Amino acid sequence: MDELERAVLLLRAGELVAIPTETVYGLGADAANPAAVARIFAAKGRPADHPLIVHIPDAGHLERWARDIPPAARALAAAFWPGPLTLILKRQPTVPDAVTGGQDTVGLRVPGHPLARALLAAFAAAGGSGGIAAPSANRFGRISPTSADHVREELGDKVALILDGGPCAVGIESTIVDLSRGAPAILRPGAITAAQIAAVLQGAPVDADTGNAAAAAAPRVSGSLEAHYAPVTPIRLVAPADLETTAQALRARGQRPALLTLMPGADDDRLAAGADAAAYAHNLYAALRQLDHLGADLILVETPPATEAWQAVHDRLGRAAAGATGKP
Repeated sequence: MDELERAVLLLRAGELVAIPTETVYGLGADAANPAAVARIFAAKGRPADHPLIVHIPDAGHLERWARDIPPAARALAAAFWPGPLTLILKRQPTVPDAVTGGQDTVGLRVPGHPLARALLAAFAAAGGSGGIAAPSANRFGRISPTSADHVREELGDKVALILDGGPCAVGIESTIVDLSRGAPAILRPGAITAAQIAAVLQGAPVDADTGNAAAAAAPRVSGSLEAHYAPVTPIRLVAPADLETTAQALRARGQRPALLTLMPGADDDRLAAGADAAAYAHNLYAALRQLDHLGADLILVETPPATEAWQAVHDRLGRAAAGATGKP
């Protein structure tokens, strides 16, 4: 029996399987099995009202999970699936409350990683529900895993099987677009940008940032809490011009800073994530995890450029800074 066959059997038995996607590794369970889904929440320490994203084999499975599907959803699915885009739609009555956090909506995505797609196809062919609920395979609120080793570090024996698909190509979570309330709204930025979505829809989506009226009425979605994606070591974002002087001032006070920068430098406690937004996103979580292991007093992050290409990176860094408390 190969690992794919074993994964299908475990999922059908209600067990947890960590799966690689192009975004991050997910902690997967049969989305139609409430008891299996409950194991996700227990393993992660995730609040029960926090909804999950259901991964499906292809757009032909939409009606199994969603109803009242608008043309905009089908257009976005045709343009970006398989890929790092999650659609929030009205749920079918058969979708378990455990998946949706008790809401009338469900998040759906067709992942682009070939191993994840092969698993979904095999799971459906074996008589499974065709849907795998899979939030990031880490402890709730902590750095998302972008390799199989990260999953082992985070969850250990809490997962029955880890499918190793290598490093994640994108490295940050999917863009989430809400299509359940009329005008499309971006609830979480990701690799697929607002401009790309607008080009398909022939109109710009609403940017439902946390704290405004649109966000208050929006469904709860994964990764929308103020504190998320966080290392233990506290994080401070610093303007590029102030980075070196801030680091020197901390060292003068007897503190040990670690630095996350755009470009390489000479310090031992420095990592460069990349000057290109896509490369930076790909490297971000692995770099934060590596810096977190140094035992530094503080991680200084060189603030990236303020352009649309960097929006998702800014989102993740802001939430990571809010969640890093210095307490494991």
